[in-house]
Amino acid sequence: MDKLLQALKLGVVTIVFEKIGTGEIRTMPCTLNPALGDFTIEIKKYDSMSDTIIMYALDKNAWRDVRVNTIKEWYEGYPKET
Repeated sequence: MDKLLQALKLGVVTIVFEKIGTGEIRTMPCTLNPALGDFTIEIKKYDSMSDTIIMYALDKNAWRDVRVNTIKEWYEGYPKET
C-alpha cells in the first residue's frame, strides 16, 4: 500500500480493480499529483491501513474511491495497449 501511495503522489498509476456491485473489471489511470490532473485539492496524508484509497481518475477527470481489497493489480504509467 505504501508503494502504491508513493507512486500515485509522484505520477500516473494504472489501477485494475473490480467494481463493487457489478463485478466489472475497470482499468483506471489515476494520480495524486496535482501537476498531472485537473484538480487543485491535494491530499497530504493517507493512512496506509485504510480500506479505501481516494485518487483522481485521469480518464474521468473526477475523484474516485477504490476499496483496497478490490485492486487486482497496479503499475506505474498509463494503461497498456491490449
